[in-house]
Amino acid sequence: MALSNDIVLRPRFKLEIPRPNESILKDFETAKKTQKEFIVTRIDDHVFIKFPKIQQHFWSPQLHLEINKVDENSSRLHGLFGPNPTVWTLFMFLHFLVAGIFIAFAIWTYTNWSLKKSYAIQISVTLLMVLIWIALYFAGSIGKASSTKEMRLLNNFMNNVLKIDQ
Repeated sequence: MALSNDIVLRPRFKLEIPRPNESILKDFETAKKTQKEFIVTRIDDHVFIKFPKIQQHFWSPQLHLEINKVDENSSRLHGLFGPNPTVWTLFMFLHFLVAGIFIAFAIWTYTNWSLKKSYAIQISVTLLMVLIWIALYFAGSIGKASSTKEMRLLNNFMNNVLKIDQ
């Protein structure tokens, strides 16, 4: 599975695997016990693969796999690369905060403009929110770019467990 270079902060992929999902999940359980490079956690049909705490940094990626049964002899794997959920939640909170401030000040700007009052401060804050949103986007892109090598390591580990040629 090749990782694309799209403008996506959390790359996703889907694989069809001609094996029962329980067999695949057991392979990840076995890999959890036989290696020390990654932390493998399984909850029902979900597998989380991440680096040990000592190797993690702010933008360290993790791989979330959902392995669903299609029929008796095949499964569908949905994969998602992303940062730690706490980092992602903070990142999304900042995006929504900036969007909320943008909308509030845009309305305030329009109201003052309609009433023919001064609106220089309001339009300045509105434009500042646009700049902050752009900065957040580039920060996420830089974080993703700095984690590309680690994402490939996670992908290679997954492929080795699934016995998929790379």
